[in-house]
Amino acid sequence: MPDQNPVSDAITIEPGRVRHFWQLLEPLHALLYFAPQSLEEAAALGFDTGERWPSYFAWRAAPLGAAGPDRVGSAFYSFSPEMVGRYIPAAWDVASPEAVLAARERAVDRAYRALLGDRVDSPELAEAAALARRAAEAADVEGRPLAAANAALAWPSAPHLVLWQAATILREHRGDGHIAALRAAGLDPVEALVSFAAIGAAPEETFQSRQWSAPDWAAARERLVRRGLLEPAGPATATAAGRALRAEVERHTDELAAGPCEALGSADLERLAALLGDFWVAAIGSGLLPMTTTLGVGKA
Repeated sequence: MPDQNPVSDAITIEPGRVRHFWQLLEPLHALLYFAPQSLEEAAALGFDTGERWPSYFAWRAAPLGAAGPDRVGSAFYSFSPEMVGRYIPAAWDVASPEAVLAARERAVDRAYRALLGDRVDSPELAEAAALARRAAEAADVEGRPLAAANAALAWPSAPHLVLWQAATILREHRGDGHIAALRAAGLDPVEALVSFAAIGAAPEETFQSRQWSAPDWAAARERLVRRGLLEPAGPATATAAGRALRAEVERHTDELAAGPCEALGSADLERLAALLGDFWVAAIGSGLLPMTTTLGVGKA
């Protein structure tokens, strides 16, 4: 679990550029959880693919090894303990983490080839992969469990798989930092969801996919009301203080995610963003990714 009050060096890359970099990478990572090729690979391992959660927990947690529900729940943060316990450690009875990681790479390979066609062998993708890998290798993963676990994996040789692995390390690096920022703001997992919904990042129903109970949700809302972060009546709506706190969380998250961008430098960061644009369009335009998520991409 990241420290509650992590310290970062002063950043020179503007926070908006750091956040934009994440927004470009996130869809390239997230294809794993929604591509039909991923469901096929998960089914071949023996996972129930009637819903996406059994494979989601396996794909994302596998770099941690055969971790139990406490460790996975701590690293994922926003999922209810009951939900985590439904899928972990049962996932490792279906397939070992090593088998899941091998299937994960096959799934990404197939999904990217289906999505990008001949562009998987393009010089533009190879250049993007090399730059993204440089950024990922510069990420400080100390105290960041998911970033560290993914960074410890061997790099694949194919550029499109390098690009996906780099995107994954970088998004988990940001996610681990986001948890640290939430903890520094005094927001527990369910409060983090309620407060994000209250600023309009996504409908409340989207955040309830993390399966906290109605009493848990109501209790979190009441705690936020007592802190002056939510209006006391009507639909859950953030007060000015609540909006300011969420803005501070996002600012802190950007600051903690800036290291890889700083390592690339402004010119190479701009070049990578330009290269990623076409691949981002392909991922978004695939129709595979949900339009509304708990990440609040573009609204944070």
